Amino acid sequence: MLGISLMATSYALSSSSSLFLTQNGTDMSPFSSQPSRSTQIVQKKLSRKTVSVMAPQQSERKPSTTGSVKTRMTMTEKIFSRASEKSQLNPGDNVWINVDVLMTHDACGPGCISVFKKEFGDNAKVWDREKIVIIPDHYIFTSDERANRNLNFIRDFSIQQGIKYFYDITDRSDFKVNPDYKGVCHVALAQEGHCRPGEVMIGTDSHTCTAGAFGQFATGVGNTDAAFVFGTGKLLLKVPPTLRFVLDGEMPDYLLAKDLILQIIGEISVSGATYKAMEFVGSTIESLTMEERMTLCNMVVEAGGKNGVIPADATTFKYLEDKTSVPYEPVYSDDQARFVAEYRIDVSKLEPLVAKPHSPDNRALARECKDVKTDRVYIGSCTGGKTEDFLAAARVFLASGEKVKVPTFLVPATQKVWMDLYTLPVPGSGGKTCSQIFEEAGCDTPTSPSCGACLGGPMDVYARLNEPQVCVSTTNRNFPGRMGHKEGQIYLASPYTAAASALTGFVTDPREFLR
Repeated sequence: MLGISLMATSYALSSSSSLFLTQNGTDMSPFSSQPSRSTQIVQKKLSRKTVSVMAPQQSERKPSTTGSVKTRMTMTEKIFSRASEKSQLNPGDNVWINVDVLMTHDACGPGCISVFKKEFGDNAKVWDREKIVIIPDHYIFTSDERANRNLNFIRDFSIQQGIKYFYDITDRSDFKVNPDYKGVCHVALAQEGHCRPGEVMIGTDSHTCTAGAFGQFATGVGNTDAAFVFGTGKLLLKVPPTLRFVLDGEMPDYLLAKDLILQIIGEISVSGATYKAMEFVGSTIESLTMEERMTLCNMVVEAGGKNGVIPADATTFKYLEDKTSVPYEPVYSDDQARFVAEYRIDVSKLEPLVAKPHSPDNRALARECKDVKTDRVYIGSCTGGKTEDFLAAARVFLASGEKVKVPTFLVPATQKVWMDLYTLPVPGSGGKTCSQIFEEAGCDTPTSPSCGACLGGPMDVYARLNEPQVCVSTTNRNFPGRMGHKEGQIYLASPYTAAASALTGFVTDPREFLR
């Protein structure tokens, strides 16, 4: 069992960190290896004091023992074990793994393809044309010639190689006439059935970790590593140690998964999970939908995590029923598996959060920022542009019956999400769709599905921050220049908090409208 270094620093119960409880790694309760068994809820009495835990230190690993089963393994270690065809692995081991799915897009694809051709030859063939997914999504709806050239580059390569899953767009003036076009890669990967429990997914995008919501190992790599996978289907990786997060308690109806991950990142910092797996379990996790689980895993990289992972269960299997026919085998952490540390959160006591500029760990309560005047609101991206994210925002607008006071931009993640906005009735609305509610609230009309302004891009990208404005956003990063202007200020928030802020023109706790 790996040890933990504790710092017995007590502090007054505060709004931002009082509910994040930890246990020494030598005193962990075992996590069931069966998907149907709930993680035991550990009851703790909250007092006016609590203990802060430093970043845990890994103790020296003991020599391997003999026998077919040496030590019990975590989910991530088991996936590495299967992918490397080794019966036993330890954190820190370097192993060659077989990749199940490789994803790239228009932003990184050209660089990846160029390295592949340089190292393997102009006429080389990829290792498996049916295991590569190429998704244009970043800089699609722009007149920028270089961005358009990227799209042409990956199209030519996909045709040349016979890539089965190339989700092309040929008419950028109207995305709806492009049946193959999907939108944001991380959401499209799930909707198109490329995410499966127990598998290894590698992508040329840091938020590839989103797919960990399906009980698989998913992480982002650079163009050179991806080019090697293009040619061989293999990649040399180090087995990450695992941090375990146990989230229990009933989820308040004013919280979303975005609040949960902002709480965690705010507690452990943007470097607190550096090259570690972040495994999420507990009764709260079991109650989350797949899209909410995707939000949680999406932002583990903002804590430095190598990957995030959630055990596959009935919710996972139900989601995948009509999306894939590829057989898969889920894995689960063994009883007494080795975790670097275990963190516990009583979710029922949390409040709506934001991450203030200019870091995802600059956590604050939304109500503490009520005097922050905002210039605009952005609802979209792989983190906050899914169907359920827009349904959540619509719920706030519906409850208020008021109009937004600042420009509010809506960017669906995929073409399917865009269609949902115009077809799915919002619960409690009397049959109104999201698009109707957004129109009545004075929001901008939902635009073409893409990554949009999440990471800036060319000057003419829709909703790009071209002035030093304050923006409340459902995206995942708020570094200087992230959405465009280097002096812009981005407050990361849930769709609930973003919608509430649009209605007031200030950073706003959504409970003002949801009570």
